[in-house]
Amino acid sequence: MFHVVLYEPEIPPNTGNIIRLCANTGCQLHLIEPLGFDLDDAKLKRAGLDYHEFTAVKTYQSLAAFMQAVQPVRLFGLSTHGTSSFYDVAFAAGDAFLFGPETRGLPVSVREQLGADKVLRIPLLPDNRSLNLSNAAAIVVYEAWRQQGFAGAI
Repeated sequence: MFHVVLYEPEIPPNTGNIIRLCANTGCQLHLIEPLGFDLDDAKLKRAGLDYHEFTAVKTYQSLAAFMQAVQPVRLFGLSTHGTSSFYDVAFAAGDAFLFGPETRGLPVSVREQLGADKVLRIPLLPDNRSLNLSNAAAIVVYEAWRQQGFAGAI
């Protein structure tokens, strides 16, 4: 299906919510270190409920290590600095969605590495900063899955 990639996530409940999202949509979750929490954090486990057993969560020392190990079809970064809406992209199975840390978003260096055509934004009203990380991930994953006809859903 799809890959959800969290670059240096900081807030355990957000990652827990995304674990649950991935379990319910068939996505694989990848975490790029350093993490702002321990993987056995109680807040992470509470937010993910009992979905940890249904989702493979993998960690990587760097984005380069993730790319080498997974080799996603395409890697899209989500950022308020993106110039194209994610709604304008036809997603394909195997695509990966990269989200930055909650307090600072994807670093400029990562956005430049991806290239402007691979940095997408979620539409927001003017003068608003951003969405919550787990909400943003859910919006993107469900649109990509919708484009695939909700393959595998009941």
